[in-house]
Amino acid sequence: MVKKIGFLSFGHWNPSPHSRARTAAEVLHQSIDLAVAAEELGADGAYFRVHHFARQLASPFPLLAAVGARTSRIEIGTGVIDMRYENPLYMAEDAGSADLISGGRLQLGISRGSPEQVIDGWRYFGYQPAE
Repeated sequence: MVKKIGFLSFGHWNPSPHSRARTAAEVLHQSIDLAVAAEELGADGAYFRVHHFARQLASPFPLLAAVGARTSRIEIGTGVIDMRYENPLYMAEDAGSADLISGGRLQLGISRGSPEQVIDGWRYFGYQPAE
């Protein structure tokens, strides 16, 4: 059996004076650089978590497309996308584009949701769950 190793970036960005990333844009660029370096070191996967309602990583597919364009072998994907906040058709289009750019290396992690601190996040998208 071949063992594989990759990483999952939690991608939290805070304007901390101790952080090397000063902006959300820097976090995105560092995420791309991290995936490139991971591939160069022989890692097999680079996965990114989705952070809705945050300044960075709210939409993973532009980041994954950029990682796919800068790498050639490493598998790329999402940690988990909470489908409560997604339009499945738009997500499929965005994922398909990232997959094409990466040459078929995209892996999706999706879920039906979880009880977390963003449990009321649906309000930000104008949805009203059924009682």
